[in-house]
Amino acid sequence: MIKALDRFLRSLAPHFHQGGRLQRWYPLYEATDSFLMGSRLTNPGAPHVRDAIDFKRIMITVIIALIPCVLMALWNTGYQANLALVNLGLELPAGWRGVVMSRVGVDPASLSSNLVHGALYFLPVYLVCVVVGSVWETIFNIIRGHEFSEAFLVTSLLLPLTLPPTIPLWQVAVGTSFGVIFAKEVFGGVGRNFMNPALTARAFLFFAYPAEMSGDEVWVGVDGLSSATPLATLAAAPADQPVAALDFTWGAAFAGIIPGSMGETSALACLLGAALLLVTRIASWRIMLAMLLGALACSLPFWLIGSPDNPMANVPPHWHLVLGGFALGLVFMATDPVTAPHTEAGKWLYGLFIGALTIILRVLNPAFPEGVMLAILLGNIFAPLFDYLVIQANIRRRALRYG
Repeated sequence: MIKALDRFLRSLAPHFHQGGRLQRWYPLYEATDSFLMGSRLTNPGAPHVRDAIDFKRIMITVIIALIPCVLMALWNTGYQANLALVNLGLELPAGWRGVVMSRVGVDPASLSSNLVHGALYFLPVYLVCVVVGSVWETIFNIIRGHEFSEAFLVTSLLLPLTLPPTIPLWQVAVGTSFGVIFAKEVFGGVGRNFMNPALTARAFLFFAYPAEMSGDEVWVGVDGLSSATPLATLAAAPADQPVAALDFTWGAAFAGIIPGSMGETSALACLLGAALLLVTRIASWRIMLAMLLGALACSLPFWLIGSPDNPMANVPPHWHLVLGGFALGLVFMATDPVTAPHTEAGKWLYGLFIGALTIILRVLNPAFPEGVMLAILLGNIFAPLFDYLVIQANIRRRALRYG
């Protein structure tokens, strides 16, 4: 069966290659052939560079590293909804979600019930991202004659993890379109974007539709239930003891059993993904460590000095690391090799800049307690500057050394 399919695809190849009557549709043929049979590209002459890692394997490894975050997104989204339904005596969600949950049952202690309920919110958002993004990728690839890339599989998985469970699907489609077109395709496609497409899409949604992306009524998938994010709770808490306003422990926040964007709540799940990315050397440990140190170094003085009227200044440094999207941004967003610096010293500057700016935005901007998204996007913009400064410094040192 496989050999017959391989022969059939090979027989179609001349029609799609240069000079064939279907050459305009080569990207679709190449994507199908590569997905079913693997890449057929070979180097006919020397020299040969042998390496187990290629672009496809890098993207697949990142997707595997995201699996803990996806599983936690399913479980915690369902757990928060089930817990609210049980504790508040609310009715099942209206529509098809209620029909499905009436068969599965609503039980916060049930793993299957939480996973199913969470999937009813996460999977539609994910499917919209995949379908809409794939349509735009297909259009631009056909126009340019480019091959399909696995990079969008990562973008389409990252974006749902940063969104609240109640976001309307049409807004997901609009945000995905904006991120793919204006942060990626207009600059030439894969490898040429200067900002992370998933974060660009989320930033667009945040500023275009703030009612559906912020506030205290979007974080739990239950109609009529208000629940603020931990960072929003801290921003509105008494200035002297902001952490006392939270109804969970640091351990619960580290595990991710709190309200928030579907895949951002669990620092533990992000660390499991980070372990795989670091072992396979796909992500830069310098960026991760520098961002961590930048956040700690910036939050520690605020905490030690304190503030009589700013509760965010009185949040202990270790709490900043487990709240909001800090962990997800540190592991998967800031380390994007396309939008991060390429020099080793530049990676340190980049990570320190993002970590410190995250805390500055959280503490000094009470209207925007979550600062990771904007910090990483600004870091993407300054990444070429960091590389430039490092390279120019090396040039000056060599000029002095060799006259």
